[in-house]
Amino acid sequence: MKYIWQHDSWPHFTWKSDPLLPLISHARLEQGKLISQLSGLGLGLNRQAQAEVLIEEAVKTSAIEGERLNRESVRSSVARRLGLSHAGLPAPSRAVDGLVEALLEATQNYNKPLTAHRLKRWQAALFPTGYSGLSRIRVGKWRGSHPVRVVLGAVGHEKIHFEAPPGERVKKEMKAFLSWWGSTKGKEDGLLRAGLAHFYFVTIHPFEDGNGRIARALTDMALAQDEKLATRYYSLSSQIMEERNDYYEILERSQKGHGDLTEWLQWFFECHIRAVDGASKLVGDVLSRSAFWQAHDTATINERQRKIVNRLLDAGKGGFQGGLTTRKYVSMAKTSRATAFREISDLVKKGVLCQKPAKGGRSVSYDLNWRVKRF
Repeated sequence: MKYIWQHDSWPHFTWKSDPLLPLISHARLEQGKLISQLSGLGLGLNRQAQAEVLIEEAVKTSAIEGERLNRESVRSSVARRLGLSHAGLPAPSRAVDGLVEALLEATQNYNKPLTAHRLKRWQAALFPTGYSGLSRIRVGKWRGSHPVRVVLGAVGHEKIHFEAPPGERVKKEMKAFLSWWGSTKGKEDGLLRAGLAHFYFVTIHPFEDGNGRIARALTDMALAQDEKLATRYYSLSSQIMEERNDYYEILERSQKGHGDLTEWLQWFFECHIRAVDGASKLVGDVLSRSAFWQAHDTATINERQRKIVNRLLDAGKGGFQGGLTTRKYVSMAKTSRATAFREISDLVKKGVLCQKPAKGGRSVSYDLNWRVKRF
């Protein structure tokens, strides 16, 4: 069996247009609907919508790689970089700040040339300590000669799902990729180019770590170039996370093929359509969050209280399973039961929280108070 990069045709990809054209048309229609919806938002809400998408993108693009980020740390980094209020939010870690910086740089500067130096800076920003977990890695450099394989399975029954091109080929492969990126801009359909760029880059696998996150940042950059918008209002990474198993399966099949990427592109377009469709809910959540804080802008609350309220807002109306209890407050805020009870009571008194009707002898629980006269 050969991998796609071992064939003489690499990297000349082919695809069948008939099954793809209707999907591109559908994707364009959904894009238009979303942009129309966003045009009705004010500047402040547009920025808040951008922040929510960026938070989601950072959290989910890391989750795809099995890394769980602290959402409050991500929110803090995003708020600081977009000039939004970050009162009560913790200082972000260097790794979180580096990821947010790379994601923003890819889209806000989408028209700047893509160079090897730029890609290496993004990768270095993801690993500010020079470590991935407990392992020391090459940072800001192409990977070395050590073979890169995706291996899954129990000990003794391992299976190689993919092997990347040898390290000594990476420099040449990336030179060809960057040339392709520059030559196809404005000449290839933007959505098609985004799908091809994602597959092309992740197959080369030029870094020791961070390839998936950078591939998705490049995809966002290609989409920004297509839409001519420096802000993202839908998160492709969130949708990929929802369909993670399918994502890896279709990648593996395509990477073991001969260069026909019809199946990969079909999945990519469908995933993009679902991501844009899901953005309507996100915009609605942004409006609800903004209205909630406007309604309670006179309530003076501390850092712990704001953190808990944001957690409830992240869950959406009725989305915090079982409601907020004193026990959950203690766990989330890392405080004593007495302090939790006092701060919940204070939020109820100020109208930020309301007590939920008790059912079947359950303990008292609370939810956000959406019924405020100022709505």
